[in-house]
Amino acid sequence: MNFRLFVFILASAVAATLRAQTPDLVLPDVTVYSPRIANQSPVATFAMPVSALRFEPQADIQARNFAEGQADVTIRGGIFENSGFKVGAVTLFDPQTGHYFAEIPIAPAMLGAPEILTGVDNALGTTNATVGTVGYGWRPVRTVGAASVGAGQYGLLEGEFYQGYVSDTRVTGQQLAADVAWAHSDSNGSIPFGDHVLNRVNARVQLAGAASQTDLFVGYQDKFFGWPNLYTPFNSDETDHLETLLAAFNHRTDLGGGDFIQLGAYYRRNVDDYEFDRTSTTHPFHHTTWVEDVALEGRRDVGAFVLNFRGELLADELHSNALTFGPYHTRSLAKIALAPEKSWALDDGARLVVKAGATYDDSNRTDGAVSPVFEIAREQAAAPAQRIYFSYAQTTQEPTYTALDSNPSAGLFRGNPNLGRETSRNFELGVRGATTGWTSQAAVFYRRDDDLVDWTFQQGVTARSANPVNIGTTGFELVARRSWQMCDVVLGYTYLTKDADYRGAAVDASFYALNYARQRLTAAFTVRLTRELTLRMDNVARIQAANLLRTVGGDSAIVSSLGFAWRPAALRRVELSVQADNLWNSNFEEIPAVPAARRQVSGRVAYAW
Repeated sequence: MNFRLFVFILASAVAATLRAQTPDLVLPDVTVYSPRIANQSPVATFAMPVSALRFEPQADIQARNFAEGQADVTIRGGIFENSGFKVGAVTLFDPQTGHYFAEIPIAPAMLGAPEILTGVDNALGTTNATVGTVGYGWRPVRTVGAASVGAGQYGLLEGEFYQGYVSDTRVTGQQLAADVAWAHSDSNGSIPFGDHVLNRVNARVQLAGAASQTDLFVGYQDKFFGWPNLYTPFNSDETDHLETLLAAFNHRTDLGGGDFIQLGAYYRRNVDDYEFDRTSTTHPFHHTTWVEDVALEGRRDVGAFVLNFRGELLADELHSNALTFGPYHTRSLAKIALAPEKSWALDDGARLVVKAGATYDDSNRTDGAVSPVFEIAREQAAAPAQRIYFSYAQTTQEPTYTALDSNPSAGLFRGNPNLGRETSRNFELGVRGATTGWTSQAAVFYRRDDDLVDWTFQQGVTARSANPVNIGTTGFELVARRSWQMCDVVLGYTYLTKDADYRGAAVDASFYALNYARQRLTAAFTVRLTRELTLRMDNVARIQAANLLRTVGGDSAIVSSLGFAWRPAALRRVELSVQADNLWNSNFEEIPAVPAARRQVSGRVAYAW
């Protein structure tokens, strides 16, 4: 499929939508995993938190096999290791590798819609993430349940179950609730040696009041998946087996007027058994990591100004039979953020809001760093441009153990024990507003990353190497959304350009820092064809930067997901759906040298009560 055909489909859908001159509706905020995508569930497996990001306008998901198998989440042209994940107050983290940052064993039904934090919001809201963060909140429990079963091409079988219950019992004046979830999926894969078996179980207890919510959660996820060239470009049938255990606590109290306080803690264990050759029985890459974390954050009006604050303390540990060459295998990270905020009323009814402060990042393994943050904004709720702002934010982070502790002179992955703290500086001008029924946001930014850890390729060397790079990224992003009686539309566009300096290192190609879309367009349509039948379509079109490692699929692609859902009038609690992923059967390599998944079709029967 070429770009002309895609533009024709896009224009036709928009034109059909505009012809529906019915009163505007507001898109729901809570009833879906994300209001910015059309298809809420994936085709190849059950839904995970990352499922809502594949067609997200502000995040680029680079998948191996399918996104729920292994996905590198990049924001604004960053790489997988400088994008963070936050649930409630805490930053979820894997110290071995950023490839496992998105290993979050939580059913999406327990979480709110993802929010992409960038600039000052990212600097003040998370730890050890320099470019952006995907943030989730804990969803209130309701007395509802749902179950689904699905089957599809390549021997796919999958099922999910969720049950929430709000009791009449009150503890310290708050209502006691609980929910549980289970999911399973297995398949032969859309290409040979692309099989998977995935399982997840969750349980949560919640206390909820008028202005506060406390959650205690435990979840376990077991994932086995195979794929040729999964992590290396050397034509090998590879597998990865991950077992992730997460126990988390979170308490949030809303104080009114936007003020809040939130406290969280978690324990995470991730066991990783990676095989370069799936026929081998030697298990040369076996790793186990532990993370313990506690965080406190909030916003509080103290009279003369509003104080934004955050503190987080994180400790990690690695046991590995391969990552044994670096200087250490345990580490603690700490962050403190303080940013006073002051506002003034202007003569035209607008407000001028100034936020200025700093963050301090420290570790027992490296020197600490002070990073300034500043933002000035003009806000006026009744104006088309509701918020216009300029900001500067500096952030830092520590490298992961795969980069630090891999053998620097031999093996498939060449580490660098001399890697230090990475620093990112982001300048941004943006606007958010609403006009003629559309809500939109736009930003132009420049980001300078120093000592960014990239994985690179040199011709003639059978390895990928960790090299620091200084890189400047200039970008523009736009997201627009509108809803009519019959149709919801979400459009996104991102433009990026980069200038990289590897400081004399022998680099012929980059797997990550220089693997980015120069232009990326997303378009999501939800069309209510009748009272019973709904069409959902997600699309992403991209023009990718050239890369020596990408030998199949070219540097441009269109990937679409098309689904139909039918709720019979006589059985309103039942939904029958069919969905096709990679509709045009694109062979574009989202990660250079990693084969693309083929087109796949599956069907699902769901029942809710």
